[in-house]
Amino acid sequence: MRELRIRLDGDVPLFGTLTLPDSPVPVPAVALASGSGPLDRDSNHRRARFDVARQLASALAEGGLASLRYDKRGVGESPGDWRRAGLYDNVDDLGAALDTLVARPEVDPARVLLAGHSEGAILAAALAARGASVTGVVLLAMSATPGAELLRWQARQLAPTLPAPVRGLLRLFRTDLEAKVAANHAKIRATTTDVARLGGARLNARWTREFLDHDPAEDLRRLTVPVLAVTGAKDLQVDPADLETLAAIVPGEVTARTIPDLTHTLRRQAGTPSLRAYRRELRNRVDPELLDLVVTWCLEHAGRAADTPV
Repeated sequence: MRELRIRLDGDVPLFGTLTLPDSPVPVPAVALASGSGPLDRDSNHRRARFDVARQLASALAEGGLASLRYDKRGVGESPGDWRRAGLYDNVDDLGAALDTLVARPEVDPARVLLAGHSEGAILAAALAARGASVTGVVLLAMSATPGAELLRWQARQLAPTLPAPVRGLLRLFRTDLEAKVAANHAKIRATTTDVARLGGARLNARWTREFLDHDPAEDLRRLTVPVLAVTGAKDLQVDPADLETLAAIVPGEVTARTIPDLTHTLRRQAGTPSLRAYRRELRNRVDPELLDLVVTWCLEHAGRAADTPV
């Protein structure tokens, strides 16, 4: 593994890790994008160890592929403030990471892919739709729904899974969770600053405004490279039915898979899906079937080695 500095506009750096396989170089490679919020290069939050990017990087290396993952702005070793970065800033950051990866002597620039989980999948689709030179895109837990609509869908899914005392309070105060979410969206849309307060909490207002209005389907319609899209059947944060939408609107080759019992954390969960089980399931590794699928697909779509005769 090698520590890398990713230069952004204005000379502000991000820091990340280049993970290399035990293979002759140059090798195919994957730029990895994590989910939303203050996640480090491993996809870990200070309150939750999702560890998605680190485990993906390890599986890719075992399969013969390099990867680059990075700390988001203001997280880990990267300076800045993640709350002041918009959704499209995050797309730009992934683009800078891709440029850094392609320029590495250990990497074959003609055999580079993008892979993202959750928000990272939205970033990967957006960057590929801009015309990034990649041979394929991996979209894990990818939404095909506009942000505002997705967050209302999440509220409908999450309400029945809340602890009984919380559900009781919502009934007592006649609080409709979906309506509350929509009201908060209206308050955030009325803001103009990067950071705003809502209910006493500081939040990334610019990112939220951009996310609410972003329709990932528009990016999906512009994808011409092969796509692997995987969503868990028990995902409460992205509608598994979006896979059918995605497969229908991407004009290029699409491999779409729904994995039974898989949740948004990319682990399996028995019984009725619930956010309350996340802490327990995060003790387990990312689902081996998912990792095998991603590595196999990336190897198949990495393209021909630069020095291989045609």
